[in-house]
Amino acid sequence: MTTTTDVSATAAPRRAGFTAEDAAALVGRLRATFRTGRTRPLAWRREQLSRLRALLTENGEDIAAALHADLRKSRAEADAMEIGSTVAEIDHCLEHLADWLRPRPAAVPAGRFPAGTTARSQYQPLGVALVISAWNYPVNLLLVPVVGALAAGNAVVAKPSELSPATSALMARLLPRYLDDDAVAVVEGGVPETTALLAQSFDHVFYTGNGAVGRIVMKAAAEHLTPVTLELGGKSPVFVDRDADVAVTAARLARTKFANAGQTCVAPDYVLTDPDTARALEAALPAAIGRLFGDDPQSSELYGRIVNERHFDRLAALLDSGRTVVGGTHDRADRYIAPTVLAEVEPDAPVMREEIFGPVLPILTVDGLDEAIAFINERDKPLALYAFTANDTTRERLATETSSGALNFGLPISHLSVPELPFGGVGPSGMGNYHGRHSIATFSHHRAVLDVPLV
Repeated sequence: MTTTTDVSATAAPRRAGFTAEDAAALVGRLRATFRTGRTRPLAWRREQLSRLRALLTENGEDIAAALHADLRKSRAEADAMEIGSTVAEIDHCLEHLADWLRPRPAAVPAGRFPAGTTARSQYQPLGVALVISAWNYPVNLLLVPVVGALAAGNAVVAKPSELSPATSALMARLLPRYLDDDAVAVVEGGVPETTALLAQSFDHVFYTGNGAVGRIVMKAAAEHLTPVTLELGGKSPVFVDRDADVAVTAARLARTKFANAGQTCVAPDYVLTDPDTARALEAALPAAIGRLFGDDPQSSELYGRIVNERHFDRLAALLDSGRTVVGGTHDRADRYIAPTVLAEVEPDAPVMREEIFGPVLPILTVDGLDEAIAFINERDKPLALYAFTANDTTRERLATETSSGALNFGLPISHLSVPELPFGGVGPSGMGNYHGRHSIATFSHHRAVLDVPLV
């Protein structure tokens, strides 16, 4: 496997002093390409997607090395949740793209137009899109939106996160090598570079990250009346009903909560359940964690690390928010926080005041479904809501009496693997969605076409 040093050494050097003038020139160059019509043909779009697929399949070792350097991500997790998931998105798009782009006929009201009048709707590419990615899944969260933008026929500026520098550098080196560099550009850097980009007039801005920066992105886009997609986050709750199989629930919670050391926007954030079920989970979760990572998760190659010291310190400060059931240990020098479960957590505890985005799972007790629904509805609408229940009435009430970006029964996070489902938030957890055909809609204008005969 390529070492971390190798990845950094072979990456293209970051350009110093990227200014608003540089950004304007870059966007102008891409817009000039778009205006030639070069990105519109289906053949060009399919070719770019195929080349992007080749980038992923031909550079697996380097990609895995970069992800390990940034997040101590295991090869298995890199293959499944970064490379494999992105390849699956590309394959699904290649299979269905021609159909998605086909104009759709629309009925013309009888008697209101001359005979022979036809109507249809069709997708048109927007122009030049800006994709600003997050650090926690720095391959998938950069490239899956790029897939949508290219499939829709746009030129793209890709901005990887500076908090995952090895992966950012690798993407900056590989993308120009594989894709049409007259239509696709990568800009590395942090706040100054992002600010310079946001000062430009794009045709769509796609941002993945937190709400605070999302507001900045939206405000900057508003200066140009540029539409935005904001993929944010929030505290995604889990309701565990009395009838749930506790062993299965614990195993699935552990697997989805502690993947990537809990640094997943749709990870289960906290559990709501009755006192008896809470006690049963307290017994089952440590065993489930042990089956995943062994007795010492710090020595497990399958368990990741916190991205940096700032996030480590933030998470460490949350560990006293309840009684520790398992975990609680941490090592700042290693950016390690053990998979941790907290019980007897109060609704106003520090761990409940913000999205955790780390390997800490609080359990809060409620009397039942009524109290759980009220608890969820009193807070910001989450990116996802999860429930473990076999009760049809409970399922129906959660579906009709709550609002969230997604609703999963039985397995958290899994909706991301269904390419025909839209992925996105609602309210503070985001706006807009993508994946599959929904990415085409996001990065296109749905144009109405009415053709009335002249005679």
